[in-house]
Amino acid sequence: MLLPVARTRRRTAALAGAIALTLGLAGCTSSPEPDGPGTLTGPSATATASSEAVTETLLSAYDLAGKDARAVIEHLETLGGADRPEALMASIRPTELLLSDASGETTLPLPDDEFYLSFAPYVSQTHDCFFHSLTTCQGEVIERPVTVQIVDDATGETLVDETRTTEKNGFVGVWLPRDVDATLRVTLSDGQLVGEQKISTREDSATCLTTLQVA
Repeated sequence: MLLPVARTRRRTAALAGAIALTLGLAGCTSSPEPDGPGTLTGPSATATASSEAVTETLLSAYDLAGKDARAVIEHLETLGGADRPEALMASIRPTELLLSDASGETTLPLPDDEFYLSFAPYVSQTHDCFFHSLTTCQGEVIERPVTVQIVDDATGETLVDETRTTEKNGFVGVWLPRDVDATLRVTLSDGQLVGEQKISTREDSATCLTTLQVA
């Protein structure tokens, strides 16, 4: 009688692992997965050709044909709710954009000298995130003007100083120089709610910031 129970436990554990993997790909990624899905190493000529075909198919399916990583990111970041392509997963990693759907997955390289950080200031509700998902992440503060200031900690140089509006997904995306440590300060339009946090733009840095509370 013990053997069927053991087999059931093994099947349950395997199912739980599969579900966890699916959730990790489908939602905001709460921890780095440098060797996880989407990491391409040493492609052969055949593999490269296949990858290019998958890339073309994926981009064309979502009206993104001809766009590079930067253009894809800036387009998808503005979408929210039902406007998002439900079948497409788009995860921003420090050096590449990982795209996947039922047909396969591919990556688009990010600019060598730029790092993309997407942050969602919040008042009372947030979620864990490490790699920003352009098609599933949702922030609390939606379509509200915010003042964004980012200063390089080492040099004191102001990298960003502008008024932006949070997107329908509650996030604001910024392109920053690579390999810097900086301080991000956000003020909501009424000037009463302010938040500040340290950020970095290195190969092991988060591309999604959801811990910036404004109070």
